[in-house]
Amino acid sequence: MISKISASTIYSTLGNNSSLIPLGIKDVANSCGLTTASYLAGDKLEGKDRFIDEFGTQAIWLGGIPTYKYLINKTLFKYAKLDPEVDPRILNNKRILTLAKQYAPSEKIAKNIEKAAKNQIHFKNLAMAKFILSTGLTAISYFALTKFRHNYTENQIKKEYLAKHGNLNNYKSANIPFSSAFDSVHNNKNKKVSFTGGIQNFMFDPVKNLMIVDGVITSERLSHSRNAQDFTGYAIKEGSFWLFMYGAGKMISDALEKYAEKKHNKSIDLDARVIENEEFKEAFKNGTIKEHLKAFKAADKSDSAIYKFAVDKNTDNLIVKMAKKSDILPLLKLSMFKTSEDIVDTRKFIELGNNKANDFSGLRGVAKKIEKLLAQYENSEQNTDEFFKAVRKLKRGSVIKNIGACIGALGVIAPAIMLALRKFGDNKEYQVKKDVEAKLNENA
Repeated sequence: MISKISASTIYSTLGNNSSLIPLGIKDVANSCGLTTASYLAGDKLEGKDRFIDEFGTQAIWLGGIPTYKYLINKTLFKYAKLDPEVDPRILNNKRILTLAKQYAPSEKIAKNIEKAAKNQIHFKNLAMAKFILSTGLTAISYFALTKFRHNYTENQIKKEYLAKHGNLNNYKSANIPFSSAFDSVHNNKNKKVSFTGGIQNFMFDPVKNLMIVDGVITSERLSHSRNAQDFTGYAIKEGSFWLFMYGAGKMISDALEKYAEKKHNKSIDLDARVIENEEFKEAFKNGTIKEHLKAFKAADKSDSAIYKFAVDKNTDNLIVKMAKKSDILPLLKLSMFKTSEDIVDTRKFIELGNNKANDFSGLRGVAKKIEKLLAQYENSEQNTDEFFKAVRKLKRGSVIKNIGACIGALGVIAPAIMLALRKFGDNKEYQVKKDVEAKLNENA
């Protein structure tokens, strides 16, 4: 099946806190706002400096880790003759591992899982190396961009200044350092990033993996600020970035979900692709959703039992189908643009969740959410069309409000604060330009 873009897919993607796409959208808004503010606050040189910083960093931030992982897969893993698509976490549970091989989509995949299991230490070391190398190389790429940007901006300032005041040969030095106020931090050696405690959470979650890179970027920007003006701008930019890129999105979605449940007695925490699905709606209408829930619960005797039930190619259970639509059950990629409609890729790790009443994570969480929505439906005194129309409207509204609030904060409010500080503060001019021109005057 070629992946199709639909309204449900768009709302699902934008509302997914583990997806890179909403992060990318927020970052584009942030970059556009900050670049515009820099052009308004200073001049073309400052605007260009900000443009290179924001959009260059964005390209490295979003594309660096996937690119380096791809290269490592094609080199280290290929040399070791191991399948990089096998998730090391499936090797930790022997029963799940056996089922992953038994229900593998193909004989080749089953053999690749078996090979990874027989070479566990080497395979896990390769997986760790891929994580560390891809993250580290992305950070190094950012350092290279920063060095290029600093040199480029300095040289542009020199050219502009010397075009007005004389020839370059009239000056004793063409190498003009930035503000001496920050020399002490410029001379510090870069610290190595340490990976300790809960490392698997960062290895296998693309958003958390990016947080490590962002931590490096934030530290570099603040410690290598060229002057106090630069530092203040980055402090505002990085503070708002961390708040609305990683924290606020989840908090806003949780708040809107609680509001929908308390005010309207409707749960909207299911994936948008489930809520928008017509087969799912029809199962509520004809009552068959109860049979699917009953069958799912009957199969849930243990982790291995519910895993087997979920990955079986012959299952037609609607809970399992909706888990596939929610990406809880990862489907087999047939090619770059094609994904199977129902075959689970057993090389991937499947979050099963647990039977605790307040845990709505993983596969079991999908069943709990559906069961809760069913109870609300039965108590709503609404027909199926009215009920689902209201649920879908609330879900769409929550996603739009969430992404809109974050875009507004990052793309408008944060840049506006930075612009106001420049326009109404004591230091209105581009400080980097002033520092370079002052040094040029000294060396004349």
